[in-house]
Amino acid sequence: MALYDRDYNNNTIDTGYAHEREGASVAFMKKTYQLLGASMVAAAIGAYLTMPYAAVVQQYKWFIFGAELLVLFFGLSFSRSKPGLNLGMLFLFTFLTGVSLVPLLASLIGMGNGAVIGNAFLMTSVLFGALSLFAINSKSDFSSWGKPLFITLIVIIVASLVNYFFLQSPIMHIVITAGILLLFSLFTIYDTQNIANGAYDSEVDAAVSLYLDFLNMFTAILQLLGIMGDD
Repeated sequence: MALYDRDYNNNTIDTGYAHEREGASVAFMKKTYQLLGASMVAAAIGAYLTMPYAAVVQQYKWFIFGAELLVLFFGLSFSRSKPGLNLGMLFLFTFLTGVSLVPLLASLIGMGNGAVIGNAFLMTSVLFGALSLFAINSKSDFSSWGKPLFITLIVIIVASLVNYFFLQSPIMHIVITAGILLLFSLFTIYDTQNIANGAYDSEVDAAVSLYLDFLNMFTAILQLLGIMGDD
C-alpha cells in the first residue's frame, strides 16, 4: 500500500526538485492535514464498529486486505478527477484499514495491554509531527530518496512474506517491524517535502500518502510495544 501515487523518478542533479515545481499553498497544506485527521477518525470508527467481531475479521483478513488494495489502487485512481467521489473512496479505504487493525488491537486488549494502544498512538503522533515539521522547514532536498526507499520497501515486503510463510521467526519479526518503523519515518520526510513542494495536484492524494506513512508507523510501534509487554 505504500506504493500509492509516489514518484520515484525525481531528478535533482541540476536544479533540485524544490525548484522545479511551485510550492503548495498554505490552503492546500491545511486541507491535506484536515483530511488526514478525518481519515484517522474514519479508521477509528471502522475499528470500533467491528471490534466485537474480531474473530470474523481475523478469519477474513485477506479478503479485507484485498478490498483495501482494490480501493487504494483502483478506486482512488478512478475517482481522482471526481470531487466528492474521491473523498468517499478515501474514507472507505481508511475505514477498511481500521477494520484490518482489529485482530491486533483485540489481541493486545485480550492480553491486558490495552493501554499500549493509546501509548502507541501518542508516540506515533509525536514522531510523525516532528518529522513533518523537519521536512517542511529543512533546506535539504530529500526528493532523491525515492528510489532507495522504494527498493528498501520491496526488500522488507519480501522478507516479511518469507518470515510469515516459512521462517516464522519472532526475532526476524522484531527486526522487520523495526525496519518498517524506520522506513516509514523516512517516507514521512520524503512525502511531506514533496507535498510542500507542490508534487500533488489533489489534497486527497496527498492525504492518502501521509495516512499510509502514519498507519505503518503506528502499526510498527504498536507491535513493538506489544512484544515488549508480552512475557
